[in-house]
Amino acid sequence: MGAAIVREGRLLACRRTTPPAAAGRWELPGGKVEDGETPDEALVREVGEELGVVVRVEAWLDGVAPIAETHELRVARCSVEVFAPYPTEHDRLRWVGAADLDDVDWLEPDRPFLEALRAVLT
Repeated sequence: MGAAIVREGRLLACRRTTPPAAAGRWELPGGKVEDGETPDEALVREVGEELGVVVRVEAWLDGVAPIAETHELRVARCSVEVFAPYPTEHDRLRWVGAADLDDVDWLEPDRPFLEALRAVLT
């Protein structure tokens, strides 16, 4: 699950530090659904663990993107009341506007959602 955290017309991008093949590239924060969790609960938990903020899931975007051969990515538009992150799994955060989405070196699973996110940001 990925969180498209939108604030004041910009999207939060997070730069990976691991694994080596993904280090230095950008992604939407999030992670896997654990047994007994709904996708919404998993996304709130994962973003809390990665950034130390509480998000509210607003709506799920259409579509899914494969991650390797065993997982798939779904993305939800999220909001956050107070944003004072402390990233634990990323070395840099960046707010990106609609015009700058293509300037970011996104990981492949996030790329199929960029057009839908561009529409959200404009």
